[in-house]
Amino acid sequence: MNSGVQQSQRKFILIGILVSTFLSAIEGTVTGPAGPAIISSFGGMKLLSWIFTAFLLTMAVSTPIFGKVSDLYGRKPVFQIGSALFLIGSLLCSFSQSMEQLIIFRAIQGIGAGAIVPVTFTIIGDVYRIEERAKIQGMISSVWGISSLIGPLVGGYFVDYLNWRWIFGFNVPFGLVSMWLIARYLHENRDQREKTQVDVAGAGTFTLGMTALLFALATGGQYFSWSSPLLLGCFILAAVCLSAFIFIENRAAEPMLPLKLFRIRDISVSTVASFLTSALLIGLTTYTPLWIQGVMGKNATMSGLTMAPMSIGWLFGSVLGSRLILTAGSRKTSAVGLVGIVLGALGLAFITGSTPHYVLLIYTFIYGLGFGYSTTVFTIIAQSSVGYSLRGASTALNTFVRSLGQTVGVAVLGSWINLSIASRIARQPGLEHVKQDEINQLLSPEGSKNMPGELWNQLKHILEGSLHSLYVIMAVIAVVSLISVLALRNTVPSPDEDAESEKA
Repeated sequence: MNSGVQQSQRKFILIGILVSTFLSAIEGTVTGPAGPAIISSFGGMKLLSWIFTAFLLTMAVSTPIFGKVSDLYGRKPVFQIGSALFLIGSLLCSFSQSMEQLIIFRAIQGIGAGAIVPVTFTIIGDVYRIEERAKIQGMISSVWGISSLIGPLVGGYFVDYLNWRWIFGFNVPFGLVSMWLIARYLHENRDQREKTQVDVAGAGTFTLGMTALLFALATGGQYFSWSSPLLLGCFILAAVCLSAFIFIENRAAEPMLPLKLFRIRDISVSTVASFLTSALLIGLTTYTPLWIQGVMGKNATMSGLTMAPMSIGWLFGSVLGSRLILTAGSRKTSAVGLVGIVLGALGLAFITGSTPHYVLLIYTFIYGLGFGYSTTVFTIIAQSSVGYSLRGASTALNTFVRSLGQTVGVAVLGSWINLSIASRIARQPGLEHVKQDEINQLLSPEGSKNMPGELWNQLKHILEGSLHSLYVIMAVIAVVSLISVLALRNTVPSPDEDAESEKA
């Protein structure tokens, strides 16, 4: 497709993609600092993880479906539909009146994001030649880093001086601009396939199976016992549906998720690494604000400032990684990124309530540097390992795995932190009657001021101990991630790969 796109059109298409990336990134990063404020408004710390889980669950489930549909019917209609759903969900979130409503509307946002995120990367693969993609991917990641830098600051400012509801409506103008640019300048050849067949059976079994599995993982141990009939039924349903999905995909004329992608070594390895690093990312962005506000006693703005170095590091890492992969190869470049993630994770595993604030800034910067390197490499692998006919599905698989990693990560880490807090409170003499409201107050500067000093100190240490155990788990995951990328082939993307990958 790249030969049919004029240079002037590419510029406007790229602007539209950059704006869309900014939209997605700003939405994700402004939400973190608002978590404690949302808890204060609606109550229920146990539901905090569902603000992220609902978004990530629907995004994870819908991503492969939209990726395959974009292969069959084109990238442009999928992008526009996804953008419309995302903006509608954003507006509904800003008007939500309860935690339950907010969670439902976040799910609508997630469906839209399931179309936007993979298709923007796929459009890059279509419009730009393979030797240009590393540079463009670096630009995309740079915009992600810049918007991620602005996001926590804007989110913290809105929470402290306006209202947390502003964080969801903030991205609407950017979305409208992006939709107009893509509608105006992206022209696709609609004759790629003479006959298009939608894998309805595959999409249905995948959606039902993954939804059941992710729901069970997100609620197990918190809302329902792992041995409860409901969760056992969900696991059985997931096993049956996903088994049926694999059977269907092996026989479908146009499989929603071509299983032959996993025969490509680099895609298989990067899939594992993407899953693990995405779990780390959601753990860092979700629970570090709780440390800043609950343990260190700082406000939401400071929470956003603490996450800002990660965005700066991501910016530098993505630019350097997109250059390094062209000379050093995919394995060495991704290993450099994972070393940074391991160093950042180990650093946070050793912090305490008395650790100076600037130390956290250093660790989050190193973390971001590693994410910038590794994410760029994994995206390039997804695009360069296949040709046009599978590029949408391959890019969607990469995005799906990242969403799945974040969904499972926020569910598992959320279960761990809630169970850890509950068990520590139960073991602490004199805290038998402490309710969830006291934990909520700990996260609010106003609430903590009205709390008895002794109780505040006890709860602060309980939260500190629980978050510390979480950081230790994240450090272990980081080390496993580093080991996994060593199995990558150390390939350097070349212009000939497009032709060769069509044969895969």
